[in-house]
This record gives sequence, C-alpha cells and structure tokens, in this order.
Amino acid sequence: MSQKISTPFNKPFIVGKELSYIAQAVLVESRTAGDGVFTRKCHDWLEKHLGCKKALLTHSGTAALEMAAILCDIGPGDEVIMPSFTFVSTANAFVLRGGVPVFVDIRPDTLNMDEKLIEGTITSKTKAIVPVHYAGKSCEMDEIMAVAKKHGLMVIEDAAQALLSSWKDRYLGTVGHFGCFSFHETKNIISGEGGALLVNDDRFIQRAEIIREKGTDRSRFFRGEVDKYTWQDIGSSYLPSELTAAFLFAQLEEAEKIIAKRRHIYACYLERFWPLVQAGRIQIPSISEDSTGNGHLCYILTGGLKERNALMGHLQSDGIKAIFHYVPLHSSPAGRRLCRTSGDMIVTDDISDRLLRLPLYYDMTEDDVSHVVESVYEFYRQS
Repeated sequence: MSQKISTPFNKPFIVGKELSYIAQAVLVESRTAGDGVFTRKCHDWLEKHLGCKKALLTHSGTAALEMAAILCDIGPGDEVIMPSFTFVSTANAFVLRGGVPVFVDIRPDTLNMDEKLIEGTITSKTKAIVPVHYAGKSCEMDEIMAVAKKHGLMVIEDAAQALLSSWKDRYLGTVGHFGCFSFHETKNIISGEGGALLVNDDRFIQRAEIIREKGTDRSRFFRGEVDKYTWQDIGSSYLPSELTAAFLFAQLEEAEKIIAKRRHIYACYLERFWPLVQAGRIQIPSISEDSTGNGHLCYILTGGLKERNALMGHLQSDGIKAIFHYVPLHSSPAGRRLCRTSGDMIVTDDISDRLLRLPLYYDMTEDDVSHVVESVYEFYRQS
C-alpha cells in the first residue's frame, strides 16, 4: 500500500471572491466567453501594477509564448537562444513556427541562462533571446538587453514563474519586448489554466490583439474603431473564458498577500536549512542583490542523482511529496531532433540530477514546513 501524502507538493486554493465573481460573470454579466468585464479588469490590473504597455490574457502561458513567436516573425530556420533547463513550452512555441531553439548552459548559482554565453551563440540566423526566470528569480537582464540591442534581437521573457518578481526597479516580464506569464494551478497566482502576454513595445500592440483574436480585427470592432471585422493576419483562439478571468481577478486582488505568504514560507525553509548548508550537505537558492523573488518554489541541491532519489523516497515515506524538475530539453528525443546545442551542458545536466523541489503552497503552515525540514534532517542524519 502506498504512503498517504499529508504534505502535497502543491495545493490549489481560494483566497478571496473567486466563486462570487464566477457567479457574477454568469448571472449578472451573462457572459462566459472571453473578453468580458473580468478580462478587462485583469488587463487593467496587470498594466497598472506591472507598468507594461499592454496586457492580454491568454488561455495558457504556452499560448502567450506562441503569440510572442508570431509577433517576432519567427520562421523556418530562425534561431532562438534559450536555456535547455526549462519547460517544453518555451521551445515548442518557436518550433511550431519552424524556428530552431539553440540551447545554452545555465549558471550554477541562479539556474538561469548564463548571460556570458549568449553573444558567442549568436549567428546570422538568430532572431530572439528567451531568458527564463527560473523559480521566479531574475536573469541578468541588463546584460541580456544590451546584447540584444547590439545585435538587433528580440527579447521574450519567459516569466511564467515570476509574477511580481523584479529586476532592480522593474517587474519581470516588462523588461524585454514581450513577457509571458502562466496562471496554471502550480503558479503563485492561479486560474486553473491561464496566462498573459505583456507587450512592452507599442509597435506590436495592434498586431498582438489581431493574433489573439484568430487573426481578425475583432477587438477594434468592439471598440467602435471599424464598422466590421475581418481576417487580417495569422492567429488563433488565444482568449481564456470569462470564468477563468473572473477566478483570476479575485486572485490578483489578493496578489500582494499571496506573494507575501509564499515569501515567508520560502524564507522559513532557507533559515531552517542553513545548518545543513554550512555542513556542506546541501545547497539552497542564492539571493541576488539586484532582484526580488516571489517565493515561487524552494529547491535544494543534493550531492548527486542517487542521493536526490533516495531523499525523495525518504520524504515520500513520511507523507511528503517532493519532486525533481526538468529533464533537460537537449537530452529529449524532440530536443535532439528539432533543436541544437551551443557548447556543453555541464551545469544543466548536473543540476537536473541533483535538484529536488519541496512543497510550497499558499495554505502551507509553519508546522507543515517543520515536518518537511525535520524529515530532510532525519535523512541526512542517517546517511
């Protein structure tokens, strides 16, 4: 019989008026399709709080990345620089346009793409750079933006994990030409499924609206700017339903409280693990002076693959669900077939074998954190 999980890895939650707003969308606004009152409220919140030019809700973070790929005119053979240590959507969005993801290694401290490797990877076919802000921690955006400007490249921030994280005085997702967020139930702010594209360059706003509306100028029609709408460009149905937007807006209203709670849990983990770090048994996330995180996830780095898997099994036996993360894309069947690698992937391969993500969710208590921490200490006392 399998061990009952008392501390899950993640737990979806309701924090405010989610159910009330869903009922309001159906019973008062009489709308369940996209781009209703609650979608507009979400757009306004994102634009006001993050300071972006334009925010557009999508049905997923994947959809936001796909829209960005279209807006960057990625076509067959175009190269896009990104880390291999990321979710498959980061690469898929560009492969679908015929693009070729080019993988570079990550830094051992932040687990983000090593910005020092980017310029040497650029070729005549390179069109974009996709920094992925792993665990809500910022990439070195000043250097990435400088390289992009020097070579005339687009920058698409995969900020799926990074809502309300910042780089210096700017929120992540607003630094590059585009920012892509996810509101999947595993993220800090959730709507089940959902995402958003931030457009930070005025040149792309109108086309972004068209692409999102199946390639039509339907948004302009509803604003009274044209007397009918018609097919203008390529696109797809990237809108979320109004029910998704209603749930999301209730979460956005409480975003600061949610993030503060997660940061507190994250800080508790790091403080409690410090003696293990000093003893050289594990490594924990580093903290950059130039960035502010959002408590998205807490991971530890073990001594190796065998140790990581043994620890994962030990936690499971204590009713704790802890899981590894990405299998590097460069080692996957599709990655080997559809992408290419620039240089070696020594850090990526090493981190992938040693990383273990610990439970972290809004309803988690300090007792829950203590349960996880004490189980980790017990493992290392026995080993």
